[in-house]
Amino acid sequence: MKQPRKYRLDFVIDKLTNSIQNTISGDSFQTEISAFTTADLKQTTKKNGWNFNWKQELSNSYREVYKLTIVNNPSIIQGLISLTVKSDHVYLELIESAPFNLGKNKLYEGVAGNLVAFACKVSFQRGFDGFCSFTAKTKLIHHYEKSLGAYHFGNHLMILDTKSAAALVDKYFKTS
Repeated sequence: MKQPRKYRLDFVIDKLTNSIQNTISGDSFQTEISAFTTADLKQTTKKNGWNFNWKQELSNSYREVYKLTIVNNPSIIQGLISLTVKSDHVYLELIESAPFNLGKNKLYEGVAGNLVAFACKVSFQRGFDGFCSFTAKTKLIHHYEKSLGAYHFGNHLMILDTKSAAALVDKYFKTS
């Protein structure tokens, strides 16, 4: 069987918000994260501007794939994340913002931060004290240290510890 490709992630944390924020109006919109399904695949093709093969991610039995949507607007996917639950932490395989949430004309900010916070939340729920890891592209290592509080463990491996994970979860998933 062909081994799945390991990606060096290059998502940008444009802004840490407490939801996602419209770049034009400044309005914030509450989000929800749910399982990504085969029915969602037609929206997330390369033809529609997505960079990764989400069908392949979904077909990998070791991975969990989730979509980020705005509350009361579940048909428009704002971003996607693929996770692997390891024996002691959650590994972020892929993160991608919707094509309309990229670049200088993006519609919403906070998508990538929201997805990373969700991975941290999953880690807490699974008993891993928020620990997450991912492999970063060289040029973004410092960005992840600064924006997420991640630690560069060596090579391209980034680690989110309990303190950094808790701060992200508190920001995006307030339990009021």
